[in-house]
Amino acid sequence: MKTLILAAGYATRLYPLTKHWPKPLLVIKEKPIINHIIERIDGLQDNNEIIVITNEKFFHQFSDWARNTQTKAKLTVISDKTISADDRLGAIGDINFAMKESKIDDDLLVIGGDNLFNFDLLSFSNKIRKENIAAAVGLYDIKDPAMVNNYGVVTVDNNNKIIDFKEKPKKSASTLISMCIYYFSRNNLESIKKYINSKDCHDTSGDYIKWLSEELDVYGYTFDGTWYDIGDIITFYHASVTFNG
Repeated sequence: MKTLILAAGYATRLYPLTKHWPKPLLVIKEKPIINHIIERIDGLQDNNEIIVITNEKFFHQFSDWARNTQTKAKLTVISDKTISADDRLGAIGDINFAMKESKIDDDLLVIGGDNLFNFDLLSFSNKIRKENIAAAVGLYDIKDPAMVNNYGVVTVDNNNKIIDFKEKPKKSASTLISMCIYYFSRNNLESIKKYINSKDCHDTSGDYIKWLSEELDVYGYTFDGTWYDIGDIITFYHASVTFNG
């Protein structure tokens, strides 16, 4: 298995903190956000490579960081060649780019580089392998129906199969939200290329998950623990004070 960390965004909502510095390298609790993620990835038993995809603007910062970072797996940094938010590829575009650039032909775990969490990825991986699941999405129960309009909201059946996905709905009976944590089996990677080439292709990963759940069985896995989506300055400072990794 390989893990891809998405770190090619320009994080304009976090300006001025991220005007000249990438969001995943912002420090929370004495280490960059991405290091918290890598510590969790290192708990996986069969992950042999961590690939970080960034953009051309921040490629050198990530390259310097990688040279000073130790992991159990091989650590690779690639650039998607974009230079501004205007020409960014988007999450699914970056996954597709990384698959081509790194010639990925393994089961693939994808994690957004602005996810800050303290839960275990090993149980997620073990469940997927045990049940031979082709595609899975990490879910988090925000418990508050008033907050669903900020996220992609998922509804699952009794077997945890995704049966509905709505992007930032005004209201929803479900409070399960989709995090940027995805698993794709090796045999399912072609679906990403198919989606990219389809007329329905959109920038967000949520649109892809909605499309994919209509193409095949996609399962949700609800994590317990603490999770922050570091999307704005308020959340960043709140996590800096309260996060317990």
